[in-house]
Amino acid sequence: MTLGNSMLIPVLPEIRRQLHVSTFHTSLLITSYSVMAILLIPIAGYLSDRLGRKAVIIPSLLIAAMGGAVCGAAAVWMDNSYTVILLGRVLQGIGAAGAMPIVLPLVGDMFDNEKDVSSGLGMIETANTSGKVLSPILGSALVAIVWYLPFWSIPVLCFISITLVLFFVKKPQKPEKKPVPIRIFLHTILQLLKDNFRWLMALFMIGGIGMFMLFGLLFFLSETLEEMHGYKGILKGCIMAIPLAILSAASFMTGKCIGENKVWMKWIVCVGFGLSAAAVGGCLLFDSVAAVITCLSAAGLGIGASLPCLDSFITDGIEKEQRGTISSLYSSMRFVGVAAGPMVASLLLKTSDKILFSTMIAVGAVAAMLALFAIRVSTSEPSLRT
Repeated sequence: MTLGNSMLIPVLPEIRRQLHVSTFHTSLLITSYSVMAILLIPIAGYLSDRLGRKAVIIPSLLIAAMGGAVCGAAAVWMDNSYTVILLGRVLQGIGAAGAMPIVLPLVGDMFDNEKDVSSGLGMIETANTSGKVLSPILGSALVAIVWYLPFWSIPVLCFISITLVLFFVKKPQKPEKKPVPIRIFLHTILQLLKDNFRWLMALFMIGGIGMFMLFGLLFFLSETLEEMHGYKGILKGCIMAIPLAILSAASFMTGKCIGENKVWMKWIVCVGFGLSAAAVGGCLLFDSVAAVITCLSAAGLGIGASLPCLDSFITDGIEKEQRGTISSLYSSMRFVGVAAGPMVASLLLKTSDKILFSTMIAVGAVAAMLALFAIRVSTSEPSLRT
């Protein structure tokens, strides 16, 4: 699912040329996907709590595959195909709502030990960010063959995922429970949000800011590498993969090391976003490609280290019965960042890249402050306090 979205970032300039549309229009190919996910993820989370995780994931992957096929078919057989491709991306976003976000509570369901949950979530974030690492390279390689091939790769990836989920993901063994009536369920969720408002809202906002920074900076990097520095094709993809590889490695190592220690998690998130804000500030001082990539790699390090901590806060702090819904709300906020990042970056770049960097510095600092003041953890035991 990460490849399905991130793979388009490095090829947006080529799509823009082929479809004869503006930079803003191409950014909507990312935003439309994410907006549908934002709207439908809470519904998918609720259904996964009642019907089961796999019962939601598999149909969602089928819908995502159909969306990719619509985009690919429009690109091949239609003139002026931008509108239909946009509709295909909307369909893909509907499928995405019930796929990746449901994985997080599923991992939480499969383990009883919090250390195993944290390690599992670290592996999930590593897979997620590894998709981001591969996406610029794979996207650039596919578009070098024919520009619409990245769209056709989506059904292939979805059907591989469906096969793996069907045969290798086992349903957690737990006693069957009678479904809770929706009125009682909604009352429970609202009460849970009310009782844990401070730290849950902080985590939701931090997750959204992380994705906003990541996708906004990736959009900037894709446009400037090609338009200003002349890097194209697989070479461009490999350059874009460098900060993403750092982000992926940071997610993996953090997930392996944090265990159950919520105090460490809080400080990793706080320092991580502080580092990201400071690193983006370095982009204001240097213009060379090497220096910008170095700064963005440092920013990726901070964001990557924070992601497994945020996931662990969500899954460990919520009972299994509400975990799918709360995790889905968190995923919705992440998709808000994914949707806003490229669109805001495309608008700010029309004025100045310095304004874009200043915006990223500001939101990164806000995330660090939220982690510092809004997330409170007990020093005597590894648990959250409201």
